[in-house]
Amino acid sequence: MSAFGTSGSGIGAPLRAVVVDDEAMSRARLRRLLGQQRDVEVVAECGDGDSALAALRRLRPDVVFLDIRLPDLNGFGVIDALPPEQRPQVVFVTAHAEHALRAFDAQAVDYLLKPYSAERLQAALERIRRLRAPAQAAPFAASAEGFAQRLAVPVGARLRLLPVETIECVIAQSNYVELRADGQAYVLRETLSGLQARLDPRRFVRIHRSRIVRVDAVRDIEHLDGGRYVLRLANGLRLASGASYRERVREAMGLG
Repeated sequence: MSAFGTSGSGIGAPLRAVVVDDEAMSRARLRRLLGQQRDVEVVAECGDGDSALAALRRLRPDVVFLDIRLPDLNGFGVIDALPPEQRPQVVFVTAHAEHALRAFDAQAVDYLLKPYSAERLQAALERIRRLRAPAQAAPFAASAEGFAQRLAVPVGARLRLLPVETIECVIAQSNYVELRADGQAYVLRETLSGLQARLDPRRFVRIHRSRIVRVDAVRDIEHLDGGRYVLRLANGLRLASGASYRERVREAMGLG
């Protein structure tokens, strides 16, 4: 791994980038192209997955340009090894088109297919700048307590930054979760438990092994037998709680 600097990332600060590729020539070309950008600072470059993971943990960059096929640990493994609140924006840079779907499942900002042009890289950078602009004061879209304030959810080929206060409920569906917000449904490839850890427990409560609700989205509660409840949300959706979640529901809803 080679380091180039570690300046901060406050408002007006450069976009701090890490370049990861096992081919030295590819790293050099990308570093040269990024060096032509006035607002981009390459803080490290790495040639394998293990050193990339160490650099991301240590430097906490804004973005990583990440190859997929790497020695030791592949690009997906690097991202999976980081907790969600420590993940930078990710641009996968690879010669292999077959990984594109998985890349966007991993919430990548973009997917550059080698050989890419300077114009294509510029388009990826513009996307990063648009995503970063409203969030510079809150890296990783987290609150002071470390809980998410926004979630990046895929909408077609783009990522939408969804404020958590608009999320009415989260429902687990097989190996992904469905977010209901503002009358829309969004799919996120994450476990319910993983997402729960990112949400403020003062605002969100798990009512069932497959359901989370935002507390102030609940409009009324119906008591069922066996310690279960039916919660009606502001959007009209009715969700049943699990018996083992009885005390959590009662505490969150102020039922005494």
